[in-house]
Amino acid sequence: MKRFPRPSRRHLAVAGAVGALTLGATATLPATNAMAATGCAVTYTTNSWAGGFTASVTIKNLGDAVNGWTLGFGFPHSGQRVVQGWSATFNQTGSAVTAQSLSYNGSLATGASTNIGFNGSWTGNNPAPTSFALNGTVCTGGTTPTTAPPTTAPPTTPPPTTPPPGGTTPVAINGQLRVCGVNLCNQYGKPIQLRGMSTHGLQWFSQCYNDASLDALSKDWLADLLRVSMYVQEDGYETDPAGFTNRVNTLVDEATERGMYALVDFHTLTPGDPMFNLARAKTFFAAVSARHASKNNVIYEITNEPNGVSWSTIKNYAEQVIPVIRANDPDAVVVVGTRGWSSLGVSEGGNSTEVVNSPVNAGNIMYAFHFYAASHRDNYRAELERAAARLPMFVTEFGTVTYTGGGAVDAASSTAWLDLLDRLKISYANWTFSDADEGSAAYRPGTCYGGTYTGTAVLTESGTFMRNRIRTPDNFPTS
Repeated sequence: MKRFPRPSRRHLAVAGAVGALTLGATATLPATNAMAATGCAVTYTTNSWAGGFTASVTIKNLGDAVNGWTLGFGFPHSGQRVVQGWSATFNQTGSAVTAQSLSYNGSLATGASTNIGFNGSWTGNNPAPTSFALNGTVCTGGTTPTTAPPTTAPPTTPPPTTPPPGGTTPVAINGQLRVCGVNLCNQYGKPIQLRGMSTHGLQWFSQCYNDASLDALSKDWLADLLRVSMYVQEDGYETDPAGFTNRVNTLVDEATERGMYALVDFHTLTPGDPMFNLARAKTFFAAVSARHASKNNVIYEITNEPNGVSWSTIKNYAEQVIPVIRANDPDAVVVVGTRGWSSLGVSEGGNSTEVVNSPVNAGNIMYAFHFYAASHRDNYRAELERAAARLPMFVTEFGTVTYTGGGAVDAASSTAWLDLLDRLKISYANWTFSDADEGSAAYRPGTCYGGTYTGTAVLTESGTFMRNRIRTPDNFPTS
């Protein structure tokens, strides 16, 4: 086996416990119906808590059919802000807010309705808007008010927008994914969880990714997801941009053929400042998103494990890279790495508050969280659960062993982690689908030079543990 450095897992140093966030009492504001020109009706329902709220907005077209719409309204109070939206692209200037339709919900026939929503923040008070306009026409129609039950999490079940699935693979069932509140949702607007595996570095383990191994992942492991981990440094992308882009494209195509989702990982680790690779990221994601723009199974992870930099730096990077992807693929889910090796800052003494207070200014995004079960335990689990009530989270990488990638499997901690992710419907990819000579590898050393990948005889302890978890039935609701 080719020798390679082991920098890939020297990360996520263990930090101390994180204090709990205390929330104020939950309050519910009444639904408000727009009453102002014939052609549209809007129902606006909010759930509020101390300093924050979730708004659910139902738009009904009472005029001629439209193909592409913009909803405008104004906040009555200067302290109200849109923080993060779903099912539309939100922009705010002063108190004026616009929500622009996405590709899947832009067509509204006469009498048709669609639902959008957003998380917001407020200071002072949080009154509901009283006037809305659809494509510049002020809404005068009325609808029956509805009041959502008190909650501290956003609504997660927009109405179905597509016909029933035509197949049984994860992609055939779920179709184009999107972020709904704090959840990853399928084409029916239902929260789902994807479960799968991450490749190791393509420069070291290309022999592990072939028809036989990927068939095993999709048909024997019954995985939903393949994370394609492309290192940028460490003999990776920077040494051959065209070659590594082609490798990624090939693996995305292979995942597509098998009905799995592909998570394209721009695997930055050293240096930890994502801005060091900003130009490379723009070039790479422009090429890859253009190549796969017609697919409905590609998710983009734009920076793997930022470390040693502030959240504002990571946010700045994300807000420059995401538009590059959106220019080609406006509907794809994008995952943003977080501070402290994607630990929400925990491994550098912080927590998720910085992200909650200053989220990335983009829609349809999620935030990455990484852990290694033998090193990261209760305080990391507590912080992820706290964050998941406010932020859409995706565990794009985790291991059953220590943060070095080695050592013995910690079955108890791994089970506690996966039980938590299952309960919260947080998707995950395990490190790694490879035969690396380390505890985190799924296959025994040398397996990838043979031809057998199915069953348990070729698996390590970690591989056996993960295969057993991933093979349990998926829960993909369609109605």
